[in-house]
Amino acid sequence: QVQLVESGGGLVQAGGSLRLSCAASGRTFSSYAMGWFRQAPGKEREFVTGISRSGSTSYADSVKGRFTISRDNAKNTMYLQMNALKPEDTALYYCAARGGTYAYTTPENYTYWGQGTQVTVSS
Repeated sequence: QVQLVESGGGLVQAGGSLRLSCAASGRTFSSYAMGWFRQAPGKEREFVTGISRSGSTSYADSVKGRFTISRDNAKNTMYLQMNALKPEDTALYYCAARGGTYAYTTPENYTYWGQGTQVTVSS
């Protein structure tokens, strides 16, 4: 089992940057594929980006070229660097983990979730 805690959210102006972190408990972080999801009010939770056990990454089209996912297995931590933020990026951002190699894009494939960190981008 793994527990996830997100941090780094906040209020930023459009065009600005934020870096989210997801700290995982336990000593088997490297055995999990990880993902970032977000949910805006009145909308479904959507895939943002994922990283496999081997470090392969995937991104939603809406964030390609602006967001970068990474992981540091020695620190049991995953990161999301968000640049050129837009008001439509405003949402509650969640990190998620699944046992297995690949980071799928659907929330149902993930077993463990953090509590979320709020990102608000003002225009």
